[in-house]
Amino acid sequence: MEIILEYIYTGSVKEEFLTEVNIIEAFFAADYFQLQDLQDIIIRIVKNTLEKNCTRNYSPELLSKASEKSLTNDNILSNLLAKEVASISLNDIKFGRLSIAGFKYLLSFTHEKDIPFATSEYEVFRYSAILAAKQVSNDAYETLKELLPSLEQIESSIKLENELIDLQKVIKELEPYVKFIDFNQIKAQILADIIEPLKIIPHEIIVNVYRRKALSNNSDLNNIRVIPICKIKETDLFWDESACGPKLIIEDNGKVVRAPNDLNSSQMLEKVHNTVWVGVCASENFDCEKYAGDQDTVVWAITTDGYYRHKNYCPKFGDGKKITVHLDMIKRACTFTINGKKYPETLEHDNLPKKHHPVVLISGPSRIRIQAHQKN
Repeated sequence: MEIILEYIYTGSVKEEFLTEVNIIEAFFAADYFQLQDLQDIIIRIVKNTLEKNCTRNYSPELLSKASEKSLTNDNILSNLLAKEVASISLNDIKFGRLSIAGFKYLLSFTHEKDIPFATSEYEVFRYSAILAAKQVSNDAYETLKELLPSLEQIESSIKLENELIDLQKVIKELEPYVKFIDFNQIKAQILADIIEPLKIIPHEIIVNVYRRKALSNNSDLNNIRVIPICKIKETDLFWDESACGPKLIIEDNGKVVRAPNDLNSSQMLEKVHNTVWVGVCASENFDCEKYAGDQDTVVWAITTDGYYRHKNYCPKFGDGKKITVHLDMIKRACTFTINGKKYPETLEHDNLPKKHHPVVLISGPSRIRIQAHQKN
């Protein structure tokens, strides 16, 4: 109520007074008293806070609180938080951070909607099943964690013969989630080897999925509901010394690559002069000692002269600019953003490979830093 009273008397609220602890309550109190302007302020603060704190994203906790207060899926704050949680892999959300109500809200809000989602449908099922088991007993929880390996663990996992404890209770707890899971997005082999033997999904659902896959030309679809996205962790980004030109210098724990002043003398970069290339390259057949312009089949990059694959793409840019490379792996297309301005989807993307790496080609004196994308 302090937030409400402050706003009523002053017409504003100090941002530092709104915290993870009270911001949800403040929003719904503002809704109760029909203080639309205060709600707008809170929404803006939530957006700014989430964008500034990429490494400490507490949207799962906020969604948990908001979903327990909201009775519908038509709430601007809950929807904002659901979109944010959808952009985080469920594997990165420890059990206990996202409540049952919050998880149900996430599933229902993203079900069959064009909302970017970071988790494969199998992992959605896995999280649902383990969360359901956790409500039954610790034994059921621990057993199901072993019986349902993550996608990363599946290739190296050994098939376990453990039986699920309290099977019927787990089925009952899992039932509310099942209608929001698209089992058609899960690979048939995973269904057959891992999910079906557990006997926690109705038999008719499994049979219908097999039937659709048998009749479909694209049997396993995209693996992720609607619009798949991938968030790259800051710790996973660094320049690879093994794929670095002989005179380039990598520093700052792999985050920065630079060229010394005498690099222009190198025959390798004689054509480049002071132009910098930024984009992605194929995992195979890329030659770090060869001019990028002669590697059209393995390099997809824009230049500081504003060109993409020998065609004018954007205005020239230089020092201090932040370049973001957006990849759409369904269309096999890439798009570039320069200092917050997004340019058109590239026209020549038919050969964009499934596996690729960030790449820069520089001439001295140049210095490039790699970092995870952050929303503006």
